[in-house]
Amino acid sequence: MSYVDQNLMNGEQVVYRAKLHWIVFKWAPFWFALAFIALLGSTIEASSTKNPDGHGSTVVVLFAIAGLATIIAYLNYSFSEFAVTNRRVIIKVGTIRRTSLETLLNKVEGVAVAQGLQARLFGYGTIIVNGTGSTKAPFKRISQPFEFRRHVQEQIEANRGQGSVA
Repeated sequence: MSYVDQNLMNGEQVVYRAKLHWIVFKWAPFWFALAFIALLGSTIEASSTKNPDGHGSTVVVLFAIAGLATIIAYLNYSFSEFAVTNRRVIIKVGTIRRTSLETLLNKVEGVAVAQGLQARLFGYGTIIVNGTGSTKAPFKRISQPFEFRRHVQEQIEANRGQGSVA
């Protein structure tokens, strides 16, 4: 059961869920490509010099880094949750070192979205939840951040129409 589902209040319903963008995996292919290039270079050198040892340890280290980068990205992707409910904004990121934000909609002053050129091209960005009391919590590499913001704003308006946020 997800963090969001475990922490719902009575009568609270999830309206929208977001995930991290696949861009969190960007370093894994880089390290794998570097490892394959090193493997290819090591193989060519070994065949031309009749030295079977070559740079095998470098290749192993690069593949280990690539595997570690993949595992870390997968864990971050899998364990990060972003949700808008009919009462709150709930965000949890991290596995070992966890950061969470649970803010009632009536305490949300705004949700800002920051995107650079690459983020705009690939459809991800940083959301910054501005709460009362000058709390600002940035969360990076969220897929479709404007959609997340729109759902927060819609729920705030829907709750204003009901008179209050419970």
